[in-house]
Amino acid sequence: MTLPPSSLAPLTRPARLRPGARVAVVSPSGPVPADRLEPGLDILRGWGLDPVPMPHARDVHRELDYLAGADEARARDLQDAWCDPSVDAVICARGGYGAHRMVDLVDWAAVRAAGPKAFVGYSDVTVLHEAFAMRTGFATLHGPMVGTETFLKDPRTQESLRATLFEPETRLTLGLEEARALVPGRARGITYGGCVSLLAADLGTPHGRASARGGLLVIEDTTEDPYSLDRILTQLLRAGALEGVAGVACGSWAGCGPYEKVRAVLADRLGGLGVPVVEELGFGHGPTGLTIPLGVAAVLDAPADGGPATLTVEVPALV
Repeated sequence: MTLPPSSLAPLTRPARLRPGARVAVVSPSGPVPADRLEPGLDILRGWGLDPVPMPHARDVHRELDYLAGADEARARDLQDAWCDPSVDAVICARGGYGAHRMVDLVDWAAVRAAGPKAFVGYSDVTVLHEAFAMRTGFATLHGPMVGTETFLKDPRTQESLRATLFEPETRLTLGLEEARALVPGRARGITYGGCVSLLAADLGTPHGRASARGGLLVIEDTTEDPYSLDRILTQLLRAGALEGVAGVACGSWAGCGPYEKVRAVLADRLGGLGVPVVEELGFGHGPTGLTIPLGVAAVLDAPADGGPATLTVEVPALV
């Protein structure tokens, strides 16, 4: 299979981590509870990493307590971490809300000049995944954040991230056993996406993605009722944001209502695309959050016989 003309292109992959690697921890969105951050840092230390929270990683905004400090401070933490040559990777502490407020305050030219590094996060961090893709050309990792309950409690989530960072060649075929075809088929494309409500919120912004052609879209979300998911997907469809997409892989929909109702919305809104759609692949806000590389060529396999569906990346996430 080859990608059609004017398709998404593979992005530049960062280097894998080695024992002793220095990892900056940032909070680009909401504040992280101290009782979650410290245990998360201990897990990273147990992997032989040297995690270093950035100066504002523990901040809480004085008036807007849903933000981890001032927009300028959160942007500066991310930029400083990226442009520090002693830092090998940047991992987010948590999501929440706020990345849209700070993304345009980052000097993306300076980030691009500093070169690729492993960047990990999900949820609200989707805004930054898209920024790295569109403004720097760097591949990133849709994966667990160190101050989240899933990362602290689920060994499979931890191992998925650890292996991706250190031994990415062992993490080529991705998906939980329960992953199945919602729409059967097989497709090849470049992975992109994240939290679907954040993708919709990026529409119409100056650096928003203009085309999905040749892309394998990975989406998930949390606490969005079925009607809200319908509205979000309908907005993407009406805006033409899914035109040319090669396939769709769906992760978790935690807190979005009974899954049979969510499934009906996904089938209704995505079924008309005429491309393979996989459900319950196992990434996002669910009890297990697998690490999914973004910006790499992959094959989405959604068997019609009811067998397990998979997403197989053609190259390791990190070099």
